[in-house]
Formats: sequence, structure tokens, C-alpha cells
Amino acid sequence: MVVAEKTNPKLISYSEDDAMDILFDKLDEAIDDMENGRVQSIEDAWEEIDQI
Repeated sequence: MVVAEKTNPKLISYSEDDAMDILFDKLDEAIDDMENGRVQSIEDAWEEIDQI
């Protein structure tokens, strides 16, 4: 089952497992950033989420 599609010249589609892997990778990066005092505005976070 395809849950997300990125529209660009190189059409890429993601399976549900791929989408979850990307989400968990991003969450892991965010936890590391928080632990190290690096923060991001909510607007920047939503932009990054929308790109996924």
C-alpha cells in the first residue's frame, strides 16, 4: 500500500513501512537535538514534516 507520493520529475512513492522509518528517523534526530540544546521553530518543524 502506498501512503505517500512525492511529486517531482523523479516520481518516488513510499510504502507504509518506508513512511514510518522516515518518521522515526526524524523523531530520533529531534530527540538528539533537544538533548543537545538545539531547537527549531514550530514553523520550521511543520515545513520539514510537510516535505515528508
